[in-house]
Amino acid sequence: MSDMPVEWLTLADLPDMPDVNEDGDSFESNADKKALYYAERTKLWTLADDSGLEVDALGGQPGIRSARFAGEPKSDARNNAKLVALLAGIPAARRTARFRCALTLAEPGRILLRAAGTIEGRIVDEPRGRNGFGYDPHFLVPELGKTLAELEPDHKNRISHRGQALATLHAALRRMIRP
Repeated sequence: MSDMPVEWLTLADLPDMPDVNEDGDSFESNADKKALYYAERTKLWTLADDSGLEVDALGGQPGIRSARFAGEPKSDARNNAKLVALLAGIPAARRTARFRCALTLAEPGRILLRAAGTIEGRIVDEPRGRNGFGYDPHFLVPELGKTLAELEPDHKNRISHRGQALATLHAALRRMIRP
C-alpha cells in the first residue's frame, strides 16, 4: 500500500487511544466495529482487520477467539498447545483449516470498503519454521509442503489471508482515489 498517496499511521502513533471491545460474532463484524470506532475517535479514515484460524475438525474453532483461544493473557504458545491437544488422534486428512481475514476501511460514521482473504491448509503437530507468529508454525500449506512459518516473509505476505485481503482492498482503494 506504500504506492498510495496516503500517510499511514498505526495505533502505536496514537498511544492514548483506548482499545475497542471486539465482541462481534464474525471477523467482518469485528473489523467493522474497530474501523468505525477508531475513525470516529481520530476523525481519520481507518483501516482495521480481524482475522483468525478456523479448524474444520474443531467445528471452526478457534475462529474469532483465535488470539485468546487458551484464555487470558493471550499467548501463542498456549494457543498452539491447546490446538495440538484438541487435535490429538485426528488423522492428518481431517485437520483441514483456513486462516480468514476481514478488512474494513471506514470514515467517521460510514464504512467505505471491505475486503476479505482466505488461505487453506492443514494443522501439523510439530511446529516448523521460525518466521511468522501465532499459529503459523502449525499451519501447513499443502501445495508448498511448508508451514507459513517456513516461508520467507515476502512470500507469506503475498499468499496469506491478509495479503489477499490487502490486495483486494488496494485495488478498490486505487479505483476510489483515482477513478
